[in-house]
Amino acid sequence: MAPELVNTPAANWLIPEVDAAAAHALADALGLHPITAQILINRGLSDPDAARRFLKPSLDHLHDPLLLAGMREAVARVRAAIEAKEQILIYGDYDVDGTVSVVILKKAIELAGGQASHHVPHRLKDGYGMRSEVIERAAAMGVRLIVSVDTGIRASEVVRGASELGIDVIITDHHLPEAELPPALAVLNPNRRDCNYPDKNLCGAGVAFKLVHALLATLGWPAEKLERTLKSFLKLVAIATVADVVPLVGENRVIVKYGLQGLHRAKNPGLQALLEVSGMPPGRAPSARQVAFQIAPRMNAAGRMDDAENVIRLFLTEDLERARALAASLHSLNQERQETEADIVRLVLEECSKVPVREDQAALVFAGDGWHRGVVGIVASRLVERFSRPVFVLSQENGETQGSGRSIAAFHLLDALESMADLFTRFGGHKQAAGVSLPAERVVEFRDRLNAYAAARLTPADFRPRLAIDALVDLKELTSGPAVQEILAMAPFGFGNPAPVLAIVDAEIAAPPLPLKEKHLKVHLRQNGRNLLATAWNFAPRAGEFAAGVRTDAAFTLEEDAYSESRGWGGWSATLRDVRPVQH
Repeated sequence: MAPELVNTPAANWLIPEVDAAAAHALADALGLHPITAQILINRGLSDPDAARRFLKPSLDHLHDPLLLAGMREAVARVRAAIEAKEQILIYGDYDVDGTVSVVILKKAIELAGGQASHHVPHRLKDGYGMRSEVIERAAAMGVRLIVSVDTGIRASEVVRGASELGIDVIITDHHLPEAELPPALAVLNPNRRDCNYPDKNLCGAGVAFKLVHALLATLGWPAEKLERTLKSFLKLVAIATVADVVPLVGENRVIVKYGLQGLHRAKNPGLQALLEVSGMPPGRAPSARQVAFQIAPRMNAAGRMDDAENVIRLFLTEDLERARALAASLHSLNQERQETEADIVRLVLEECSKVPVREDQAALVFAGDGWHRGVVGIVASRLVERFSRPVFVLSQENGETQGSGRSIAAFHLLDALESMADLFTRFGGHKQAAGVSLPAERVVEFRDRLNAYAAARLTPADFRPRLAIDALVDLKELTSGPAVQEILAMAPFGFGNPAPVLAIVDAEIAAPPLPLKEKHLKVHLRQNGRNLLATAWNFAPRAGEFAAGVRTDAAFTLEEDAYSESRGWGGWSATLRDVRPVQH
């Protein structure tokens, strides 16, 4: 039986100690507001040069792609294939990261004078990863070079089979490798143990972009043309980087910063249509948050609900009307995905209401017959938010079980799976997300062993939500001076570089909360004569905490807001993250 939904405990506010002298020193060195300097210091950027590099990312900060182990061999083999007019197959994956990787590598090979076909597996029919039957078909068609993108790092047997068929394989991937690398001609993965590449956090499209960069750099183009072309690729790579939830620091910060900037003038018909259907205002660059919640889900919906091939068609077509039709299809699939996801969450929570959770249940596994395998990963994410525990959601069909897991910060999913590898017919992933396949009769054993593994490594404190406060502020500091604009300049925000959480203490609820679409609230805060109107998403169940006149501590984030700006209220708005009773 599945456990009951636990009551989410109050968040533990983590308030950093303030080194006022260090903050003022950094502020003076860079001409910043002390609040901005304090936030930078809290994020490990106390050195002025490192902080300056963070605040002003440059394309010059991208590392030489030849620093990736295997890159020279990979470029030489791709160039040889192009010159010999060999058939090249790009083997991708069905998510945003995989499909974007296919598109950018295919376009780069064409710019270099070659041609490449591609294969993207069907999530429900083929499952994740490289498959031998695809390699055999490719060999029969005369393919002599396969380049994987966002997949392949654990496909040793498939790669070995390709070699026996006379096919060279280049692996480009970012997932964690096994102890022994696949026997490929070249393996491009910054997470190789023997790879000294400076940035280990690239997504699959980021690694593919490195191959694109290295390949195009061999064509003898003028520097200006090479830079312009690489910038055009960064638009898609930025979307993939945000969608794949890799840390937005280092090179990823540069990629996303420049890629998003370029989206305000997207020329690719597919990008134009996708931005339109995602509700992006024309001529305005989307934020990383908008990519994560509006753009990427529509792209991912193709691979989750139908065929990811439509995403590739979207970005390869030169016909705007065709692109709009494909984008509309993605939009419809995303709506279907949302409904399917909600149905499974409802079924899980209905079951959860019957049996209370025990303190010793440190990890949870839910399984259901015929649950749509395209959405179980998203459902797992929703349940992690509710349970504050690692969660796997599995779909059972014809004696086989497949599904996905998501984790909390303190728990490494892939390490857990590797400790019980005998359970699975296939598994893979990384610290925060993983996928498994196993016989249905072993699900109960999986649940027990995962729980035991997690219970031995997690403590009750790990299950309590944490809210890291970046700085305590006074509303006067936000309503005058440069602090807000400096904080917003720390974008793009996302995993690894979340929007700074600010907190005001001993504020007053100035008026009763205003309801927004049943689930949300507008909360009016007042402190020392200054006012802040904050949007409180999904706070309707907590409306009783916002009676007029109540004194409270409030935590919130800031974001750029074109709607607010257009009405003369300033170009930013606040989103409430939590409130707590005033601490005495």
